[in-house]
Amino acid sequence: MNLDLHFIHRIEQQVKAQGNTTALRHNENGIWKDITWVAFQNQLNQLSLALLACGIQVQDKIAIFAHNMPRWTIADIAALQIRAVTVPIYATNTAQQAEFVLNHGDVKILFVGDQEQYDHALEIAPSCPQLQKIVAMKSTIKLQPNTISCSWEQFIKLGTIDHQVELNQRLDNKRMDDLFTIIYTSGTTGEPKGVMLDYSNLAHQLEAHDLTLNVTQQDISLSFLPFSHIFERAWAAYILHRGAMLCYLEDTNQVRSVLAEIRPTLMCAVPRFYEKIYAAVLDKVQKASKFRQILFHWAIAIGQKRFTLLTERKPIPFLLKKQYALADKLVLSKLRQLLGGRIKMMPCGGAKLEPAIGLFFHSIGINVKLGYGMTETTATVSCWHDERFNSHSIGTPMPKAEVKIGENNEILVRGGMVMKGYYKKPEETAQAFTEDGFLKTGDAGEFDTEGNLFITDRIKELMKTSNGKYIAPQYIESKIGKDKFIEQIAIVADAKKYVSALIVPCFDSLEEYAKQLNIKYQDRMELIKNSEILKMFEQRINAVQKELAHFEQVKKFTLLSQTFSIKLGEITPTLKLKRKVIMERYRNQIEAMYKQSNET
Repeated sequence: MNLDLHFIHRIEQQVKAQGNTTALRHNENGIWKDITWVAFQNQLNQLSLALLACGIQVQDKIAIFAHNMPRWTIADIAALQIRAVTVPIYATNTAQQAEFVLNHGDVKILFVGDQEQYDHALEIAPSCPQLQKIVAMKSTIKLQPNTISCSWEQFIKLGTIDHQVELNQRLDNKRMDDLFTIIYTSGTTGEPKGVMLDYSNLAHQLEAHDLTLNVTQQDISLSFLPFSHIFERAWAAYILHRGAMLCYLEDTNQVRSVLAEIRPTLMCAVPRFYEKIYAAVLDKVQKASKFRQILFHWAIAIGQKRFTLLTERKPIPFLLKKQYALADKLVLSKLRQLLGGRIKMMPCGGAKLEPAIGLFFHSIGINVKLGYGMTETTATVSCWHDERFNSHSIGTPMPKAEVKIGENNEILVRGGMVMKGYYKKPEETAQAFTEDGFLKTGDAGEFDTEGNLFITDRIKELMKTSNGKYIAPQYIESKIGKDKFIEQIAIVADAKKYVSALIVPCFDSLEEYAKQLNIKYQDRMELIKNSEILKMFEQRINAVQKELAHFEQVKKFTLLSQTFSIKLGEITPTLKLKRKVIMERYRNQIEAMYKQSNET
């Protein structure tokens, strides 16, 4: 059993190698503060001793119910040091959702990040008999007088030097087949399933990324996606494994200003982040002078030509080099400044990125690496390759990942990164695998001759119209949803005679548009019922769906005044639609779109 790539061993090595250099950086009351590697290790040990004082045994469970912050990472790794298992809970989960995870996951200690999570935890504590303590990670949380609650500082004091021998023993006895986490996937249907991942799963990914990427101790990574999801958590583990600096952003609304302050070299993001930047840039260009518009499009075209030659490993002609230098000076470098100006690579995951948007970022010199993976595969299965780049694909398989196409064109995965199974769910675990041990992803796909992998559909999300036509809702949603006036879209087609859509407008853009046209309205409900607004949406939807087959095109739509929310159970914490909930909640609006219609 090779312990060299055991994650805790890698942390110990980095502490010895880097000492007083910065490991973590975070913002406290407007001031950026650093935590050195030595200070980080000291805080880990303090918390590990406190957990041992509470009687946490090998493979016992602790949970973290919080937004990203250094103490999230400290609580996580401190638990791992004593061979306990970390169970993340999405900070936006309801009390009932958290209660399910705590009870099903047999959680003994719960760390909470803000008042909202603390209040939820206190509400459900009587229904969680195995829960021993709720630890408030911030001093601003107002604690209720009871035996179960304590502050971070009070909790730390429980640990004493008496527990040091036991801590040393746990560190010495660490195993690659210990679980390091159980992550409950919210899923779009049914109750959550706890994905069991062990240190060998994580080690596989650390090694695969070492073979694929070039991350050094000089890199700075900004974390703003939730650690409760495997994407950002596994990436943060990789950053620490490489000895790079991990920066935390709690308030995602501040991402643009923080990019300018921190100027990171690395940052994970979801497609929506790139879509918003892309839409904002194009919107600004449309309002610019004719000369600036021509200059912009010329610079992007030059950037794209150069990028295409680089990916094909062809030489850059002298004239193109000169043109690129000018394009970069006048336009491209200024666009890169939107992301701080120092980005060398940006992992992108969680959903498919519109090919044109991916190509745009590469053309301006931002190396977006779209990846495909699942919680069940400890994140990345495939990602965009620097040479064999195809913006329509989800990249090529990672090193040592076996990927093949099975029945119904399903993408099947086997390798060291694949989960041990679902916690306390042997039947579901068995159903998730083929007889020869490949994980069923639930996605349909295909390979091209270059080895690029393509997702053609989500097997479980095919809809069938009453005319017998199969509809792939995610494909249509990605086509129409890239419009700058659309924030969210849910396609309706199952057992219906044609395709319709529920659309949540991007109200920032829509209100600006209404202002320009001098449209008067009292509230958002009145705005979305305005005939000029409805006509504008109709025209834009028709324009973007021309390349769709006739039976795939949206014939009717309804604008909604409220966004689909996690709290109402309409979307998962990873922003996937819970179609069943949405269809039920908006049943009346959906029925209205199919009344008195002769469309086929």
